Amino acid sequence: MAGPDFAVALADLDKALSSIEAVVDPDRKRAEIAQLEQQVAAPDLWDSPDNAQRVTTRLSALQAEVDRVVGLRAQLDDLGALVELGQEESDQASLDEAADTLTSLQKAVEALEVRTLLSGEYDEREALVTIRSEAGGVDAADFAAMLLRMYLRWAERHRYATEVYDTSYAEEAGIKSATFQVKAPFAYGVLSAEQGTHRLVRISPFDNQARRQTSFAGVEVLPVTEAADHIDIPESDLRIDVFRSSGPGGQSVNTTDSAVRITHLPTGIVVSCQNEKSQLQNKAAALRVLQSRLLERARQDREAQLNALKGDGGNSWGSQMRSYVLHPYQMVKDLRTEYEVSSPDAVFDGDIDGFIESGIRWRRTRETAAT
Repeated sequence: MAGPDFAVALADLDKALSSIEAVVDPDRKRAEIAQLEQQVAAPDLWDSPDNAQRVTTRLSALQAEVDRVVGLRAQLDDLGALVELGQEESDQASLDEAADTLTSLQKAVEALEVRTLLSGEYDEREALVTIRSEAGGVDAADFAAMLLRMYLRWAERHRYATEVYDTSYAEEAGIKSATFQVKAPFAYGVLSAEQGTHRLVRISPFDNQARRQTSFAGVEVLPVTEAADHIDIPESDLRIDVFRSSGPGGQSVNTTDSAVRITHLPTGIVVSCQNEKSQLQNKAAALRVLQSRLLERARQDREAQLNALKGDGGNSWGSQMRSYVLHPYQMVKDLRTEYEVSSPDAVFDGDIDGFIESGIRWRRTRETAAT
């Protein structure tokens, strides 16, 4: 069997990696890393825990991104040297090793290339994710809980910090809804490709006749607000209710009314938080969620105005986007991109990078076609 055309493959990889380097701009990021390192070294850094967390998280993410790009460039240079040595000495073992390295390097560069497609207004932000059970009764609530675990496991695989703000448990099993934050740069740009309706087809474990059941859950992804966003919310526009936090089955997990529910009266948006230890902390977290929802609402209003000018009816983020089939066969399929795998267990354990990458590419193709 003929080996790969190394000259062509190496040239293609060099071109792709050069494009990535132009977007990532390691030199600019190194300058920002130096500034952040000075802040981390300051003795009063942890006087403000929220700012300290933001600074250290940003520093860690930038260092990892620069190391990744620099590492790929070093691997590409080493691969070129290995190919040259193998060809000069007709060393088949070296050429076989180079072919294996080429395959893995191509996959790594392709995965990083997806990051360069994230150039939206808020793509660099952290993400606020809400999962809601929809049609399907107790199966839908159980499915929503499965999706919550899937995304938390995905974040864990990537070593992204997460914080669950609110979980509303269903009576029999699963959850009605849950909201959590993924604290990593570009989390919004990455996870926004997951927004939409997810469908599960399986033999219901809650049906004593073991019938096949189709259930649905919705995923909403919002960018986390920052100080520069200037989301002004007059106190008179808010109704704030407090209640006692509770866990599955209504079992009390708190002995005080520390949970907070905030209603934004002009829009009717309702948010709640019950996972912090104090009412003040829950109120602050709920306000952050509300600000993100209002920020997204403003973005959608602007987008709708532009679409109206272009004669475009808008996007279809709320439409069905992925199907998880456990019976009569095993398959998970993205209905937009046609990307599919036959291992639902791995997907529900957080192995969703292939779906995310194909979704980002699909979105960029649509955006390019619309311009």
